[in-house]
Amino acid sequence: MASVHSIPSIEEQFDFTSKAKRNLLIGGVLGIVLILVGIFLISSGGGHEAAHGAAEGHGESHGGSWMTRVWANLWLNGVYFTGMAVIGMFFISYNYLAESGWTVAFKRIPEAMPAFLPIAGAVLLITFLLGGHDLFHWTHSDLYDPNSEHFDPIINGKKGYLNTPFFLVRLVLYFALWYYLWTVVRKASLEEDRIGGLDNYHRSFKFAVIFLVVFGVTSSTSAWDFVMSIDTHWFSTMFGWYTLASWHVTGLAFITLSVVTLREMGYLKAVNESHLHDLGKFVFAFSIFWTYVWFAQFLLIYYANMPEETIYFIERLSGHGGIFNTPFWVNLILNFVIPFLVLMPRDSKRTGILLKVACVSVILGHYIDFYNNIMPGTVGANSGIGLLEVGCFVLFFCAFIWVFATQLTKANLVPKHHPMLEESLHHDIA
Repeated sequence: MASVHSIPSIEEQFDFTSKAKRNLLIGGVLGIVLILVGIFLISSGGGHEAAHGAAEGHGESHGGSWMTRVWANLWLNGVYFTGMAVIGMFFISYNYLAESGWTVAFKRIPEAMPAFLPIAGAVLLITFLLGGHDLFHWTHSDLYDPNSEHFDPIINGKKGYLNTPFFLVRLVLYFALWYYLWTVVRKASLEEDRIGGLDNYHRSFKFAVIFLVVFGVTSSTSAWDFVMSIDTHWFSTMFGWYTLASWHVTGLAFITLSVVTLREMGYLKAVNESHLHDLGKFVFAFSIFWTYVWFAQFLLIYYANMPEETIYFIERLSGHGGIFNTPFWVNLILNFVIPFLVLMPRDSKRTGILLKVACVSVILGHYIDFYNNIMPGTVGANSGIGLLEVGCFVLFFCAFIWVFATQLTKANLVPKHHPMLEESLHHDIA
């Protein structure tokens, strides 16, 4: 570690301008308008998806009302942006554990992302309390009554884990633990900026390690709860890894996109092409890792050919009138083909516009990924990507950027007293 006294003072204060706020407010209002128009079209039978779903006559686990589609969209965006937020803490934590110095120059970017966790958590909690009965088949009490015609021995066997009180405890616990550990590390980081020294670095290191232990468990259990429990009969031992891979590469893409954008705005002067190169390698590598997990899960289920497992992919390839077939393949194109081809050349990882193309592809692609995971088991044939879906994504994205930008204003963009800053300032890869 370099001496604190040998580190140059770098002052960069982010300005969340009134123009930027106005644009985000306009985007948020546009999102709300799209949501309302989308709801009107669906509820009045104007959407082809509603008509098709009514003709199919799916049961309670494939909701037939327009309100179920609204709940499903809130759940989808809550889960997706939870991942984007918590990965900021995950990123800085494993870099603390690795004693990695190269990320220090842009550390404030991932450090600001978890501030959105309370909003995402509130969305998921309210959605489950008000619409959980429509989204999660296992919440229906008659499934557990041996005297009922709807009694389901498989779901009944999971009632020790899948029951509403325990589910709510886990949901609240996830966000409480993640957010608390982030606030401790964030506070220590701000104190480090103010007084220097190594005490706050060591405190951050300790709580980052604690977070990694906690997240190592809760990243999987939350994936089971938020996504896999929707398809209650189906399970995959790889699903925790799959969801973590999806969340992780989405967070990396957002970090990279933010760094490139801020550099173009004149901020983050300490970030050089080598930093961009390494960020590009991260997005490139973990898009491949996600694809590996996706294919491994698919191949194992295909090879075993067991009905209780293959139904998951049959629903997405040919079920519900085939409406999920296109998103299924678009998912692979956006999340593997485009980032793989764009980021494979060395120079592309140092070129802002190409990094933007790859990162935007990943961010949109993994929204489709979670759409494919959540919608078939909640809305089924009543699904579609229409004004409601676009409006929800735009509204949540604008809210995320608002919270993120607000956090950036609360500290110097470069952690000027971090003990590894000088290493980051001289980061250079051949």
